[in-house]
Amino acid sequence: MFLMEERLQKILAQAGVGSRRDCEELIKAGRVRVDGQPAVIGQKAEAATARITVDGRAIKAPEQKVYVALNKPRYVLTTVEPEVGDSRQTVRDLVPLAERLYPVGRLDFESEGLVLMTNDGELAQKLTHPSHGHEKEYRVLLARHPDDEQLATWRRGVVLEDGYKTQPAIVYPADESGKGMWVRVVMKEGRKRQIREIGAQLGLPVVRILRVRIGTLRLGTLKPGEWRPLTAEEISALKGDLPRPAPRSHSSRRAPAARPPVRPEKEKRRGPEPPPQNGGKAPLRKSR
Repeated sequence: MFLMEERLQKILAQAGVGSRRDCEELIKAGRVRVDGQPAVIGQKAEAATARITVDGRAIKAPEQKVYVALNKPRYVLTTVEPEVGDSRQTVRDLVPLAERLYPVGRLDFESEGLVLMTNDGELAQKLTHPSHGHEKEYRVLLARHPDDEQLATWRRGVVLEDGYKTQPAIVYPADESGKGMWVRVVMKEGRKRQIREIGAQLGLPVVRILRVRIGTLRLGTLKPGEWRPLTAEEISALKGDLPRPAPRSHSSRRAPAARPPVRPEKEKRRGPEPPPQNGGKAPLRKSR
């Protein structure tokens, strides 16, 4: 499992030594050591493996943060434990790690795709709270081809049965699939069964939902049921320590702008063509 280095004052604060500012003062005063060596401001360490002492006393290392990307198959619950009497498989059953992990956000029982699992409550709050506006991207298979009006309504927002109007979303066709069509949906909210309810309201039955992105984290090549630890770069990007990648342009998916129609009136005003000369051969026209 990947271990991530963190700033020393953060580790000390998480261990209950004091605030980060207080811990910085302890480091400056030479009262903190890492593996027997005096610590310095800005130093990083792995809390689970380094021996960190304050005034000669070892601190209790905080729980090591774990970050896992899972491709949830269909018919698996996105929860740690099912309710009493429910024997269905959960995402926790698919990740055999000792740490207490929980899924970030929801993905309904019939849907599949990317699930982030972690024990980092601060990051989970950041990714799920609406005020942060983190995007989630889905591939959605519809039972029939949507028309322009249905897509436009979906993009503006749809009033659901309970009266809630969904936020504007990015929706555009991706691939045809027989009588149906795959569409890409990017949104910043995630009410329970929202995509399926929107499809029902618009007369577009949803056949399949596959989540492919959460914020900066992408599903990649994970197969259903597979999982992997996140890289240091992926963790930093999710936390906002690295700049977010520029949004992909969808211009290639848009139909080209229609050319203005030729007005018949102007065609009539041109007058007759001159008779052919040069032995009956029509004169060459300059290319426009």
